[in-house]
Amino acid sequence: MGNRHGRYSATGHGKHHPHPPYKYDESVPKIPTQTSTSANVNMGLCLPYAHVDSTLRALAGQAEGFGRHAIGGLHGPLYHVKTLADDGPGSLRYGCREKEPIWIVFEVSGTIELSSYLNVSSYKTIDGRGQRIKLTGKGLRLKECEHVIICNLEFEGGRGHDIDGIQIKPNSKHIWIDRCSLTDFDDGLIDITRMSTDITISRCHFFNHDKTILIGADPSNTGDRCMRVTIHHCFFDGTRQRHPRVRFAKVHLYNNYTRNWGIYAVCASVESQIYSQCNIYEAGHKKLAFKYLTEKAEDKEEGCTGCIKSKGDLFVSGTQAGLTPITNETCVFCPSEFYETWTVEPPTDELKRFLEHCTGWQCIPRPADQMPVVS
Repeated sequence: MGNRHGRYSATGHGKHHPHPPYKYDESVPKIPTQTSTSANVNMGLCLPYAHVDSTLRALAGQAEGFGRHAIGGLHGPLYHVKTLADDGPGSLRYGCREKEPIWIVFEVSGTIELSSYLNVSSYKTIDGRGQRIKLTGKGLRLKECEHVIICNLEFEGGRGHDIDGIQIKPNSKHIWIDRCSLTDFDDGLIDITRMSTDITISRCHFFNHDKTILIGADPSNTGDRCMRVTIHHCFFDGTRQRHPRVRFAKVHLYNNYTRNWGIYAVCASVESQIYSQCNIYEAGHKKLAFKYLTEKAEDKEEGCTGCIKSKGDLFVSGTQAGLTPITNETCVFCPSEFYETWTVEPPTDELKRFLEHCTGWQCIPRPADQMPVVS
């Protein structure tokens, strides 16, 4: 696939670009080398936001894509989680319900058994760097909140009706989910619905699960036309479906590795627009990568499906793309209409190895911080 790599840069931010500003042919995507983010010296890859682990709050505002403005608890003090208890002073739940901005870090490792959804209020960073924290029993709920960053956590074993690992609804925005491992919940791993928008999911590992990521609740929620989500550098490892499934929303997928799905990889339903760029799709028994479902929006008289544009994707192990021809190029958005830069690599074996080993929870130290402490 070649060895050119770098930070994709588009000109004319906010303007319509009917074609991406790099040269492309069907066999070899050629991606221009622009301002480099940071090179991985072991693999030779140019990777997104690698500098964010240099200081604690360097994470804020560094997401790529639609969630790029998320600052979390940047302007608040540190809150130290000192107990694995479900609630009470020093617990994660206690910090998440505070109304002011807070940057939450952990002084303990282990499993937090949640008895109910843990509601996260606005302007919070839940930063698991430096410890190994697993949330089980229930998940996180981001309800009518903004500017939330969730980094370096594990989610496993959520039980009960409508229990998702991370549930984002309604009307939440500016969310970044980064380097999390998610598996084995009774419903979805991440659900984004009911007009929640401007969200990025990056470098997450999804495994041992059925319904992975849902974007858009159902055809009656026509307000979900506002939703915009970016998913990049994620590893979907044998999960059955929904990588993601999309209704109404605009979704940019790039540099993800999806393998051995059970039904399909990506599903476009009513009025959705999916821009799939330089991803790796590696089929197991089920060969079809892209699926289309027709549904009728509540305010329309006839049903319709969504649109998928595939640029530079790699289909291996007998994968059948299953793409429906696009008759009108403007029916799928171009990411450069909304943001100027993002870091993208050709879909090589080198990228695949990186995503296999460097997604999900990471054993990394917590960077230092000099802000005041709230206990």
